Amino acid sequence: MSTTQDAILAGRTALGIELGSTRIKAVLIGSDFAPLASGAHEWENRYENGIWTYHLDDVWSGLQSCYAALKADVQARYGVPLRTVGALGISAMMHGYLPFDREGNLLAPFRTWRNTITAQAAERLTERFQFNIPQRWSVAHLYQAMLNGESHVRDIAFLTTLAGYVHWKLTDQKVLGIGDASGMFPVDSTTNDHHAHRLALFDAIAAEMGMPWTLREILPAVRLAGQPAGRLTEQGARLLDPSGELQPGIPLCPPEGDAGTGMVATNSVAPRTGNISAGTSVFAMIVLEHDLSRVYPEVDLVTTPAGRPVAMVHSNNCTSDLNAWVALFREAIQVVGCSVSDNILFERLYRAALEGDPDAGGLLAYNYVSGEHITHFEEGRPLFVRTPTSRFTLANFMRAHLFAALGALKIGMDLLFNNERLALDRLTGHGGFFKTPEVGQRLMAAALNAPVAVMETAGEGGAWGIALLAAYLQAAHALSLEDFLAQRVFANAAVSVAEPRAEDVQGFAAFMARYQRGLSVERAAVEAFS
Repeated sequence: MSTTQDAILAGRTALGIELGSTRIKAVLIGSDFAPLASGAHEWENRYENGIWTYHLDDVWSGLQSCYAALKADVQARYGVPLRTVGALGISAMMHGYLPFDREGNLLAPFRTWRNTITAQAAERLTERFQFNIPQRWSVAHLYQAMLNGESHVRDIAFLTTLAGYVHWKLTDQKVLGIGDASGMFPVDSTTNDHHAHRLALFDAIAAEMGMPWTLREILPAVRLAGQPAGRLTEQGARLLDPSGELQPGIPLCPPEGDAGTGMVATNSVAPRTGNISAGTSVFAMIVLEHDLSRVYPEVDLVTTPAGRPVAMVHSNNCTSDLNAWVALFREAIQVVGCSVSDNILFERLYRAALEGDPDAGGLLAYNYVSGEHITHFEEGRPLFVRTPTSRFTLANFMRAHLFAALGALKIGMDLLFNNERLALDRLTGHGGFFKTPEVGQRLMAAALNAPVAVMETAGEGGAWGIALLAAYLQAAHALSLEDFLAQRVFANAAVSVAEPRAEDVQGFAAFMARYQRGLSVERAAVEAFS
């Protein structure tokens, strides 16, 4: 206890904060990289005027609430105040659109990754660049705003992501980790910078449309894992901790996106490794040994925080609809005068899915709370369908919704496994989908017909990942990121592996055949209920 107290007081720690889709989380780690304390704040996106967004006031009130919860946890566990840390890192949802003018004013509401309103821009840029530009990417949002004739575009002086915005306000530095940067605009892994030729192609478009800026002028500078990215200013310290206890001067690592921190948290930054992050959205990342044979609209090309190329399959929808059903079951329990903790409720319901029929009893669900680019939906309608002969049980109901959470991902992953024949040594899962032991892991293995590993740290997620990147600032001079993680962080990590079971694989295949056939039903629901 005294050793830990001394380490906290002396700042021999690292702090990671990640702004996720439904939760802002902070994790403080010690010199052995194990979590010492944590704090969290729940929040939700808003759907306003056809845009999925978060208000910037909510960003700061949420960060302050999260940090206050961390401070309280440190005090309760160790009896000492938290006034400094050895290093700090900020991570957040990738992509999106945060444009600012020269005075630092936000020019348009924050457009998050969840928006599917840039199809025209994404298609044109993909053709122009001969490189897949998904609708979520910042450059797609920028170009769509230009095509829409939005007046604010001419006034943009800085365009960044949520992590880049928070980092800027904490340090005055307009920088971005290469993993997050690769979700704004294509990067070149040979130069570890924005792709020069594609910058020139876009600047030519912008000049033709009368824009007074170039992309390099308004995009954040790119930084690699381990490179310094500024220090916490006095004003930044007050933004995080209005009490005045947090001291300025703390070094910050480059801000990263949740995809990059997921790779770090699962030790999946080396070639032939991959990870799956499953929560509000679900995405799989596979570190490539070589370029893909062609452009796939369903596959993003991004990078690890160290700049290695990565194939990413991203589905906008994963557990949001499932969480809504669990909330309904909670209401049903309460209406009869009973109560149950969220942890127990989720665990029991998830485990029930393992007792269902392999194909979920003929049930079908679509979890499309928002649009889904992989299946070409600009909007979504959560939908549950059964026939009179379906086996409608709780176990099958839960299995169908867990399967549905992986449906769009499966379509994209099949392109990589079947068309590109990508080889993997390890596929590791993390995020809320895997929180209940065995269930999410086993069903993911069935969906991908591949072994899925989960580490004991899987529940810590991206906040722990960005804390590790902050800690890496002290080791980058001696070790590559791959070696730092393999030799120092995960050398003795406990890992469980779920092998795909034949009956589960066959059951998921039957469910997916039903899923593909029923997409016309989902389309009809979108058209009927506008």
